[in-house]
Amino acid sequence: MTAFTLGLVLLFLNPPSFAGLGGLLALLVGAVAIVLVTAWVTVAVIGKEEMPEPEFRRLVDRSEALALLPPADRPPSEFDELVMQALDDLPDEFRELLERTPVVVSSRGGENHAYGQYVGGTVARDIYPDRIVIFQDTLERDFGRDPELLRAQVERTVRHELAHHLGWDEPGVRGLGL
Repeated sequence: MTAFTLGLVLLFLNPPSFAGLGGLLALLVGAVAIVLVTAWVTVAVIGKEEMPEPEFRRLVDRSEALALLPPADRPPSEFDELVMQALDDLPDEFRELLERTPVVVSSRGGENHAYGQYVGGTVARDIYPDRIVIFQDTLERDFGRDPELLRAQVERTVRHELAHHLGWDEPGVRGLGL
């Protein structure tokens, strides 16, 4: 911030000209200050894209604990049925890949601003325990008025997160139309 202010002061008090070393130096200092401040503001506005490590660990630990619990005594909800149907509709090769990957329904999509989330490594680099989380709250909020649209979006979300499990990054998954 100091460099930016100093650059602006030099720029306004002594407008640069190419008639000497002092003018050229003032122009360079002002340009560098503007570039640095613009970069700093851009990074501040964008924020952190990655999930902080403690939050990631908390999510993994909670997912593992939930995966170890016995099945619930209640019958599956309609939404659970939609997720199970989306999994059953996958080609056999993909269902086999998911045999050891828990798919969890959660109502914390609002916190994550997402319809689903893949947590883990990839099939090629299995460095973290794998989990696919489907967020019921955000899917029902955005698509729940139309049962067919909700069913289609649940299927799309399951396939989207499966593509992450297979190693596709976000641009690649979107390039697949998911």
